[in-house]
Amino acid sequence: MAANPIITREKAPLPPRSEAAHKGDVGRVLVVGGCCGEVLMVGAPALAANAALRSGAGLVQVAVPEPLRLPVAILVPCATTRTLPQDTAGLLQAAGEYQADVVALGPGLGESLPAEVVGEFVAQFSGGVVVDADGLNRLAELPGPTFHDPQRVVLTPHPGEMRRLLAVRGQEADFADTPSGRRSAALALVEAFGCTVVLKGHATVVTNGGRLFVNDTGNSGMATAGTGDVLTGVIAALLGQGMPALEAAILGVHLHGLAGDFAAEELGRHAMTALDVVDYLPEAFCEHELAGSE
Repeated sequence: MAANPIITREKAPLPPRSEAAHKGDVGRVLVVGGCCGEVLMVGAPALAANAALRSGAGLVQVAVPEPLRLPVAILVPCATTRTLPQDTAGLLQAAGEYQADVVALGPGLGESLPAEVVGEFVAQFSGGVVVDADGLNRLAELPGPTFHDPQRVVLTPHPGEMRRLLAVRGQEADFADTPSGRRSAALALVEAFGCTVVLKGHATVVTNGGRLFVNDTGNSGMATAGTGDVLTGVIAALLGQGMPALEAAILGVHLHGLAGDFAAEELGRHAMTALDVVDYLPEAFCEHELAGSE
């Protein structure tokens, strides 16, 4: 890891798309999540899937516990669903059968998968992986693995998840909530896990250890349940369209925040929900595309 990463403000253009493209050409995203124990979580994987579709993914499939398949199918009519396998071999087989380019692992997952399965899948799956929410919590139960693949694996923790992930590696997790403290925390996670890190919050930090980006879009109206799931879907879709992990994470964070800014402008910060962020993603994408053409 670079001791002094290059601070970048660059945001990549949107992934190119041929006029002759079909849905199989522009990214297959598999969302793995959902739980139906004492607490039911079906909205999180649905939000991630809808965000991926709004962000250009050609095909999205959602793997959830069997009782959640029908609710997810209703919430995400443009996606397909499948029953969530319970072991590493089954999950790898499901991703292979679907020909997934990228897997968004963790939205609403609860304890639907054991920690060992999450760790083994992230380490063994050959495509891109975006790990969020309970996917991160399962990784925080393991002393390993380190992935050594910042071009393939993206972790998207909030500060609490960051502390748990560092603690399991025996690293100091009490970083100051300052710009320099957040940058140090993100770089520590890169060193511990060997991947691209998106440390969420005000002025989200994105880094792979060599380059570091601090986001300037977004607002306090996005402090509401589900916005992180939306971000996971956006990054997964961009990664699935062939963008390198760091560029997909930077652009995803920027567009996610920009959609939140458009939503706040129209709806106000107090009344916003994660669904509104999904609804304003097209406007954010159009704004970024227009800015790149000027």
